[in-house]
Amino acid sequence: MSLSIAARFARRELRGGLRGFRIFLACLALGVAAIAGVGSVRSAIQAGLSDQGAILLGGDAQAEFTYRFASEDERAWLESVSTAVSEVTDFRSMAVAEGETGPERGLTQVKSVDDAYPLLGEMVLDPPMPLSQALDGNDLPGAVMAPVLADRLGLSPGDSFALGTRRFTLSATIVTEPDDAGGGFGLGPRTMVRTSDLEGSGLLAPGSLFETEYRLLVPEGTDMDALRSRAEAQYEGSGMRWRDARNGAPGVARFVDQLANFLVLVGLSGLAVGGIGVSAAVRAYLARKTAVIATLRTLGASRRVIFLTYFLQIGALSLLGIAMGLVLGAAVPLLFAPMIAGALPIPVIFTLYPGPLAEAAIYGVLTALLFTLWPLARTEEVRAAALFRDALDSARGLPATRFVVATGLLVVLLVGVAMVFSGSPQITLWTAGGILGALIILAVAATGIRALAHRSVSTARGRPALRWALAAIGGPRETAASVVLSLGLGLSVLAAVGQIDGNLRSAIDRDLPEVAPSYFFVDIQPAQIDGYLERLENDPAVSRVDTAPMLRGVITRINGVSAQEVAGDHWVVRGDRGITYAATPDDRTIVTSGDWWPEDYDGPPQISFAREEAEEIGLKLGDEITFNVLGRDITATITSFRDVDFSTAGIGFVMTLNPTALQGAPHTFISTVYAEPEAEAQILRDLASAYPNITAIRVRDAIDRVAELLEGIGAAIRWGAAATLLTGFLVLIGAAAAGTGARTYEAAVLKTLGASRRRILQSFALRSALLGAGAGVVALVAGILGGWAVSTFIMETSFAIVWPSALGIIAGGVLATLLAGIAFAWGPLAARPAQVLRARE
Repeated sequence: MSLSIAARFARRELRGGLRGFRIFLACLALGVAAIAGVGSVRSAIQAGLSDQGAILLGGDAQAEFTYRFASEDERAWLESVSTAVSEVTDFRSMAVAEGETGPERGLTQVKSVDDAYPLLGEMVLDPPMPLSQALDGNDLPGAVMAPVLADRLGLSPGDSFALGTRRFTLSATIVTEPDDAGGGFGLGPRTMVRTSDLEGSGLLAPGSLFETEYRLLVPEGTDMDALRSRAEAQYEGSGMRWRDARNGAPGVARFVDQLANFLVLVGLSGLAVGGIGVSAAVRAYLARKTAVIATLRTLGASRRVIFLTYFLQIGALSLLGIAMGLVLGAAVPLLFAPMIAGALPIPVIFTLYPGPLAEAAIYGVLTALLFTLWPLARTEEVRAAALFRDALDSARGLPATRFVVATGLLVVLLVGVAMVFSGSPQITLWTAGGILGALIILAVAATGIRALAHRSVSTARGRPALRWALAAIGGPRETAASVVLSLGLGLSVLAAVGQIDGNLRSAIDRDLPEVAPSYFFVDIQPAQIDGYLERLENDPAVSRVDTAPMLRGVITRINGVSAQEVAGDHWVVRGDRGITYAATPDDRTIVTSGDWWPEDYDGPPQISFAREEAEEIGLKLGDEITFNVLGRDITATITSFRDVDFSTAGIGFVMTLNPTALQGAPHTFISTVYAEPEAEAQILRDLASAYPNITAIRVRDAIDRVAELLEGIGAAIRWGAAATLLTGFLVLIGAAAAGTGARTYEAAVLKTLGASRRRILQSFALRSALLGAGAGVVALVAGILGGWAVSTFIMETSFAIVWPSALGIIAGGVLATLLAGIAFAWGPLAARPAQVLRARE
């Protein structure tokens, strides 16, 4: 009965239209739209990767080997389960072209292929021609190359260049490579040649760093799970890695998921800011309805009926705001689909995806409940006596216990839902803790700002505009809490993102040691190492040369159990890893626990493991690690842990073994060279001329490549933070609009007492500027703490305050509140005192 009566009352109240609820709807819609939009783009990318998985992979399935080609028996098995097989190798090398002033060199990611490539998709070249024709060449074998590398080397179609000891003719540049996105991150642009043309180049010698991929087309209807099981059984102990078209680009998919999940969490921050606006709008609306509620109480309406009346009304408006947000979040990605698709190097399929829309709707409903329940609970406290005084302002600090408990349960439910949807419980908890911590800091700060303003009134004698501003901020009706919470939380998110982004940009340079290596040299053959060292050690411009033997292997088992079962998705077991051997630790090796083997040790294999990675995986001394090198399983016992600092840009290995454990295994050497900048070019020319097979990686070029990737990530995060700030500004506008009545009355009183419009406007402007500065300073503190926590504990980088961003946050807070305050000051200034004061009688 009470529900039907409440529904009737709510329906009548809604006939009055949306007056007072525009900011409410905008805040809720914008927060939901941000989450829905990010989710829709993520789903579009996932759909594209799934639909084009076979093309991205280069086939229906792929068997991958490190350091070697498949044996005849292995190749025969692959052919027996497929209708077509294509062999592809992938490695880094130096492309060398003759320039006007001497040889020009560029790091390149080489893909060598056979005549069957590509099994799926189309290779598009400029000038247009079939790939087979391009690779035929003329007098020299042909090659195709990424345009950026051809430009860097000054090459045009018909020019020749060298890879290792073999020369090639550039036939065309690459426009589209169908399986490019499936290969993941590369340090250099692409060059493509035939594998058979690399014979004698020295680039695929035993021990060289290369991967061989066998792409398969399988009969239609093949059970891919069963085929995977057969392949793993067939190649057990060989180091083969298998994947199929259902996960054609795992690195891209993982990156998209992680970035999208983080952006959704940023969107949740925006929804929290919008929630403050929602709460403020509900409080302002109910304050205007105090007389109506009191009248209903006088006529015998129960507390339950009154609560349900406004709960149903606010609930209906919340559903409207959520629906608006869902429409916006679904429409914007579709509207900008051509632009987004053109900017991404991977296929995307834009359509309506119910999943992300449902996720955004759930977030919207929970947020609306969380932020409206508390002010709605106050309707139960309104008595008939409220017809003669403001009951909402005189209400007790906390609502009834059941509402406090319900609010706590909603917080737990919202965080739990976010943990499930994001798939990153740790980051979700950090985000929730950051938002909650920022809200607590801002709430305490708002109280402190009001108290400080109240106490400072007496110190502003002789400066009436300042005195009035301080008195208004410290007064019982001032919207200091709403302004500081809404704008402050938005600025806190922006400040945190600014600090994280700034530290992310500078982390690479800042975390590098003062003296970083100039070059990494890889694929140095054992027969070349003596001549290589002789060239460098006799050069006075070279201050240090580090070398280490290197192989690559795949960790397959830990204590006899599959490595993935023990370590999950840890990066150490995700692919092949560098392995080295050493009889004794060098001067920079710090053994943290256990003992290094004797110099002449000749027993069962022992391994020294990187301490931090071992702790993350859960390894301990005495554990056994099985890894596969060149198709051979080696099981070693962990006898020591050591510190490995990968941030030095020097040589670092997770696993170091005793020398006899890898005796007879083909391998090469890796080396870092520390030299004066002016000597780097000559060193590269001499070593490249003497040893064409050696690949040089300039450390600064590698850092710049990583910085480009980080810039793209940072841009996406900054856009997410901007949406949060926009929501905060909308809440600020709502707070300013809600205070128009109080400011109108204040201006009328001041005019009656002889104050000029100019001085009243100064008072309003000072009030806004002081609140904005307060919100900005508090947000800056909260943002710096949040940025420090994320940088230190999640990204594990050093942290330094980015002052330009920090000062910009404070300036932004002042400017935003000043603009909003002045925009809503003209109405109160224009009102006639007589009309305003007569209406108050």
